[in-house]
Amino acid sequence: MAVTTVTLGHEPLPAETALDLVSSLGPADLADVFPAPVLLVDLAGADPAALTALAARRPPLVLVGVDSAAGTPPAAGTPPAAGAPPAAGAPPAAGAPLPPGAAALDVVIPEVLPPDGADGETQAGFAAAVVRGVAEHPEAAVALVGLLRMTEHLPPLDGLAAESLAYSMLLAGSDFARWLAARGPRRHRDSEQPLLVRRDGGRLVLTFNRPQARNAFDTNTRDALIAALRAAAADDTLTEIHLTALGPAFGAGGDLTQFGTAGDVTRAHLVRTGASAGAEILRCPHRVIAHIHGACVGAGIEIPAFAARVIATPDTAIQLPELRLGLVPGAGGTVSVTRRIGRRRTAWLVLSGATLDAQTAARWGLVDELADTRPPPR
Repeated sequence: MAVTTVTLGHEPLPAETALDLVSSLGPADLADVFPAPVLLVDLAGADPAALTALAARRPPLVLVGVDSAAGTPPAAGTPPAAGAPPAAGAPPAAGAPLPPGAAALDVVIPEVLPPDGADGETQAGFAAAVVRGVAEHPEAAVALVGLLRMTEHLPPLDGLAAESLAYSMLLAGSDFARWLAARGPRRHRDSEQPLLVRRDGGRLVLTFNRPQARNAFDTNTRDALIAALRAAAADDTLTEIHLTALGPAFGAGGDLTQFGTAGDVTRAHLVRTGASAGAEILRCPHRVIAHIHGACVGAGIEIPAFAARVIATPDTAIQLPELRLGLVPGAGGTVSVTRRIGRRRTAWLVLSGATLDAQTAARWGLVDELADTRPPPR
């Protein structure tokens, strides 16, 4: 069967054509046919069986569903209209379910469109952000969707182990090495007390206390949080644990000054799975409530998303930027965020690099409640 090279900017392929193409290609051919490992699939009139069969082949491609009836996808290399990934939107309006079989794909653009902007131009911009992310970081993008396809069916603790394996693999990759070289050396700023612990009756309040570093999550913060959570789990006089933070940001993500400092990625995997704040929240017998505000980036949303309840201020801005480093989320986000908003929206957030506002996060279920103010430190 003769095949035509698929390049960025082509029309989405009908599901049947996409299935035939993927079925006919070997691993070496896929790299030739797909310069960037992303395949746009037309959802308009798609055969559900073809969509399901396409996804069931688990190709090393990011499968993106696009509704051609709402407009055409972006031209090659075309950025969104604003020159950056657009902010995320709410799911389709009630009464507009996904086409049958579309849920098996990795990203479904109509699922992330804002309710008042589901036109061709908006869909093109949203699709462009995904295409560009995959093109710039192909190995991490394929690793991400492969991981999400798997963790969707795993118990949470097994999902954390799978995430750590993928993360550790990418730490040894050339994409992360390039980011590390471009970043250059950084000096880490230690904090005397990165976590404040306060008892309030049956409530335990744990407050991140690195405002000078926008509460970047470093190893000392991680160790302090894990120690506090383990002690709390053994205290049957507690009823609730509250996570809060000082300063303008709840959490700016993993402390970049410590990225790339693990000399042995195998050892790093063992440390990551043995010292996981997300795992401790999952194991905790007490109800955990997270109060988030400001920037919630990377670990700054991945960890609070494990909580039983997440309360956000209106200024909350959520982002999963790990793809830009050639990585996948590594603080549990492929488990915690996915459990709240599903793997397709999680994949879209990571691949597009978009920033999710508090109102959209609430509509999607990543946030349970919006509060005008955050609880004052006491």
